[in-house]
Amino acid sequence: MRKSLILLAPVSLIALAACSENAADESSYGNASYEEAATEAGAATQDAAADAAAPADVATEAATGESAFPTLPARPDIPVTLPRMAYAFDYGFRLAGEAIGPLQQQHADMCEAQGPYTCRIVSMTRTGEDEDEIRGQLQLEVASDKARGFGALLSAAAAQAEAEEFRADIQGEDLSKSIVDTEARVRSRIALRDRLMEVLRTRNGKVEELVEAERQVAAVNEEIDQAQSWLREQQGRVAFSRMTLNYESATPGGSFLKPIEGVVGSLGSIFGVIVAGLILVLALLGPLVLAVLGIKRLQRRQGEAAAEA
Repeated sequence: MRKSLILLAPVSLIALAACSENAADESSYGNASYEEAATEAGAATQDAAADAAAPADVATEAATGESAFPTLPARPDIPVTLPRMAYAFDYGFRLAGEAIGPLQQQHADMCEAQGPYTCRIVSMTRTGEDEDEIRGQLQLEVASDKARGFGALLSAAAAQAEAEEFRADIQGEDLSKSIVDTEARVRSRIALRDRLMEVLRTRNGKVEELVEAERQVAAVNEEIDQAQSWLREQQGRVAFSRMTLNYESATPGGSFLKPIEGVVGSLGSIFGVIVAGLILVLALLGPLVLAVLGIKRLQRRQGEAAAEA
């Protein structure tokens, strides 16, 4: 009996150890399952918090106008070639005849005060003897970027002189295409000249070919000079705007007396035309009339002589 108990004791100990290990495994498995569940719950809580915060971020973005998301870098501006415009300004002022000269001189002085790189006088004329028939014109070249401002200064000076501004026109002409075409033509002609010069420099060819190349070089150089001259002229028109100022006298009394004075002034020329016409008629018909009268008188004398015989 004692031997059987001794033999059963190790078996019991082994069984007890196995049960304890199973319990430990189940305990560790339970702890692991609990930790995984806790982790999943925390992740779900964070996702829910993020979902709940998303509308708040959208509301904040809408309120502040700033995006919470990264934005793409701005695209560089596409280069645009501005048109090359040549402008012409035309102003007209009407004032008393004796005030035209001083105002015209004042405008010329204002131009010279700006300097030659801003304003230049092209021409200045004034005609008429009577105060009611005085007319003047002043042509200027003004830097295009300052033309409108300088025109406003001229109008203000005319207003101070009690002049009436009856015309203010601005005309523009787009020279972009002609300038670009001329520049391209100049480049092509220069390239052709360089090739011809290379032929002359290496002297590869017959004498006739070299002579013809020299003639072509001279013709190409002439074309290049003409094109460059025209190009500089067009570029000058773009850089400086033409400004024309016209002055005319205002007749006292307005438009009522002006037609009457015009008719009275034209009576003398009308009478002169009539007298000139009469003189022309007499000059042409006078000899004919005298010849007819002479012939009739001669015939009458011959008839009287025949009757007496």
